[in-house]
Amino acid sequence: MELVRDIGEELKSSYLDYAMSVIVGRALPDVRDGLKPVQRRILYSMFEMGLRHDRPYVKCARVVGHVLGHYHPHGDQPVYEALVRMAQDFVMRYPLIDGHGNFGSIDGDEPAAMRYTECRLTELAEEMLADIDKNTVDFQPNFDATLKEPVVLPAKIPNLLVNGCSGIAVGMATNIPPHNLKEVCDAIIAYISNPDITVEELMEFVKGPDFPTGGIIVGRRGIEEAYKTGKGRITVRGKVEVENGAIVIKEIPYMVNKAKLVERIADLIRNGKIEAKTVRDESDREGIRVVVELKSGTDVKTVLKKLYAHTPLQTTFGIINLALVDGEPRLLSLKDLIACYVEHRREVVRRRTEFELKRAEERLHVVEGLKIALENLDEVVNLIKDSESPEIAKSKLMEKYGMSEKQAEAILQMRLQKLTSTEISALVREYEELKCKISKLSAILSSREEIDRIIVEELREISEKYGDERRTVIVDGEEPLEETVEKNLVVITKNGMFKRCDLNFKGREVLGMPVKDDEPACAVICRTNQKLLIFSDSGKAYWITVGDIPKQNRTGRGVNVRRYLGLKRDEKVVSAVAVDEFDEGYVVILTEDGYIKKTKLSEFANAKRAGIIASNSRIAFARLFEDGEVVIGTDYGYIVRFRAEEVPEKGRNARGVKAINLRAEDSISWMSIGKGKELLILSKEGFGKRTDLEEFRLTSRGSMGMKGIRGSVAVVEFVKGDEDVLVFTKDGHAIRVSVGDIPKQSRNGRGVEIYKEGIACAVLI
Repeated sequence: MELVRDIGEELKSSYLDYAMSVIVGRALPDVRDGLKPVQRRILYSMFEMGLRHDRPYVKCARVVGHVLGHYHPHGDQPVYEALVRMAQDFVMRYPLIDGHGNFGSIDGDEPAAMRYTECRLTELAEEMLADIDKNTVDFQPNFDATLKEPVVLPAKIPNLLVNGCSGIAVGMATNIPPHNLKEVCDAIIAYISNPDITVEELMEFVKGPDFPTGGIIVGRRGIEEAYKTGKGRITVRGKVEVENGAIVIKEIPYMVNKAKLVERIADLIRNGKIEAKTVRDESDREGIRVVVELKSGTDVKTVLKKLYAHTPLQTTFGIINLALVDGEPRLLSLKDLIACYVEHRREVVRRRTEFELKRAEERLHVVEGLKIALENLDEVVNLIKDSESPEIAKSKLMEKYGMSEKQAEAILQMRLQKLTSTEISALVREYEELKCKISKLSAILSSREEIDRIIVEELREISEKYGDERRTVIVDGEEPLEETVEKNLVVITKNGMFKRCDLNFKGREVLGMPVKDDEPACAVICRTNQKLLIFSDSGKAYWITVGDIPKQNRTGRGVNVRRYLGLKRDEKVVSAVAVDEFDEGYVVILTEDGYIKKTKLSEFANAKRAGIIASNSRIAFARLFEDGEVVIGTDYGYIVRFRAEEVPEKGRNARGVKAINLRAEDSISWMSIGKGKELLILSKEGFGKRTDLEEFRLTSRGSMGMKGIRGSVAVVEFVKGDEDVLVFTKDGHAIRVSVGDIPKQSRNGRGVEIYKEGIACAVLI
C-alpha cells in the first residue's frame, strides 16, 4: 500500500525523533545519578561481573564486550572512551573506575588499547550501586528484551554535582563542573533541614566548582549567576609561583592539554612576544611543573599577564546546568540540582525500607510457624511420623495449628539440629529482633522525617569516608584579569628596532639603543593598555597594544618591529602616537612634500599587524589632533606656524592640503600641535633653546616659514617651562633635562649645547 505524506512533515518528525534519541539516550545525564546511559551501563555491567574494588582487575576488553553484548549495542570505541574517562583522575574529581595500565595523560596522550588495560570499580562507584538489588530503582528491558537494566542507579553519592558532566546534544549542551564532595554533602544536609533555603545560603556551603586539576577561579559573579540561573561563565587560571626569576606553573585549568600549553608558550618565546629564555616541562609523578625561564631584568608581572592573555593558562569555563528531569531536559539552579537528588534518595530509601520490611515480615511469618512447632514439638513430630506423605503432613499441620502453607513447609524442611537448646534460644531471639526491626521499618515508612534522617546519616558517612579538601582556590575579582597598567616609554629607531621601558631616566644615562648604523626615530610616553599607532614613510599605518611590546631595561637593545607588524624590509618608521580607543578623535598626518590633513582615528581601527594605507604620499610626521596651533620645523632651520583649525578633515587615501612650501633641498624634521607661550627648539647639531612663540609670525597654511635656529631643526615643541624633556641623541644616549633650565633666546640664536654628538628626537615628560 502506498503511503502519501508531505516531505516536510516527514523530515520534521524524523528529525525530532532523532533529536530526542540523542538528548535522552546519549548526550545528557540524568539529574538523579548524574550518568549518561553508556556510563550507567558500564558501571552496572561491572557490578554484574563482580568487579568490586577489592577484587582482581580484569581486561577492559572483557568489560566492553559485556556492555556491548548485554546493554549497549553500539561501537566498542565509544564505550571504551567512556570507560577511560571515568578512570582519569584529571577529568573526574572522584573517579568511578580504578584503571590499571595506560589510561592516557593530561598531555593528551591516547590510552592504550582495551586489550592491554585493566579495570575494576572504585569503592566510591560501589556506593553508586549500593542497594540496587533491593528494588530501589526501576528496571527496563535491554535492547533485545532478553535482560533488564536499571533506569537509574540508587546513587548514594551526589554524582552529578561532585563529578560534573559535559555533553553536546541536538540544539542544546550541558557543561556541569565538578564540586567538592564535603561541600556538596553539607549543602544537601542544609537543604533537608531547611527546604526554603536560598541559593545564597547554599553558597555558604558550596563555594564554587572544585576541579581535579586545581587552579584558581577569578571572581564570584559567574559562580553566583550559574547557581541562580543554571548558566554562567567563570574564569579559571593555572597556579603559578616565582622561583629564582622563573615562572613555575604548578596547576593548570581544567581540561587544558598541558603539552599544547607548553607548545603555545614556546611559540610566544620564539616569536619574541614573551621575554623568556625557554620553557621546560619538568612534570613527574609528584605533579605538574612547567618552568618558564625569564631573561635577566624581565618584568615577571608583564610576562605573567601575557601568559594569561595569550595561552590556555587562563581559560573561561561556561557552566550550563542542563540535565534530564523526568526524561525531559531542564536548566537547573544549584537548589534545583540538590532538590532533585534529595527526592531521588527519598524514593530509594523508601523503596529499600519497603523491601526490607517485606523480607522481615516474610521471615517473621516463618519464624512464628517454627515457634509454634517448637512449643508443640512432640505433637508435631508424632503428626509428621503418622503422615503417609509430606503433602499429607503439610495439610495436617495447616489444619491443626492454623499455619500457612509457607509455615508448614518450613517446619517440614527444618533440620533436627534446630531442636537443640541453643538453636531454640537463637530462634526466640530472632523472633524478638524481627519484631523490633519491623517496628522500626514501619516507623520509617510512616515518617518523612525518619527517611530524611537516614539520608543525612548516609551523607555524613560518605563525606567522612570519601571527602577531601578543596583543590581549586577562589579569589575575589570581577574582571577575568586584573591588568597592571603602567606608564612606560616606547622608543622606535629608524631601522625598526623598538622596546618598552620604565620611565625612570635621570640626568645622562646610556640607553643602549639604537644599534649600530641606526638612531631613534620617535619616542612616545604611553600606558600599557593603550594602542600604539605607528606610521611608516611609505604611507602606511599599523598598531599594536603597548603591553605587547617587549619590556626591557634601559640598556636593552630592543627587538625588530617586523616580528610584530608587517613592515617591509625597506619601510622605515617615522612617527607613532598613543591611542586609548579608535572610536573618537583625529590624527594629523604631514607628508614629506608638505601636505597636511586630519583623519578620523576610527579609520585605523583595522590596521593592526597587516597595516593599512594612511596617505597616498610618503609620510614625514604624525601627531594626534588637538585645539591650538600647528608648528612645523625643517632641516634648514625654518619654522611655520598656523592655526590647527585650518587642517581639513580628509580620508585615508586623500593627499591633504599644502601646509608648508619647502625650499629647494629642504625637508620636514618635526611637527607639533598644541598651545603655549614658548617653543622648545632642539637642533640636530646638539643645541637647544626656548623662544617666545610671538617671534614666529602666525600665517596661513602654505607659507615658507621663518628662520627658527641656526642649524637643522630636530625638535620643536610647545612648552610652558615647567616640564622635563627626555632628549635622545644620535649615538644612543638619553638625557633628561628640565625645560626651565634651558635658556631663552631669540629665534636667531643658536642655543646652548645639550649634547655635542647631535640630537635625534625628544619627548616631553
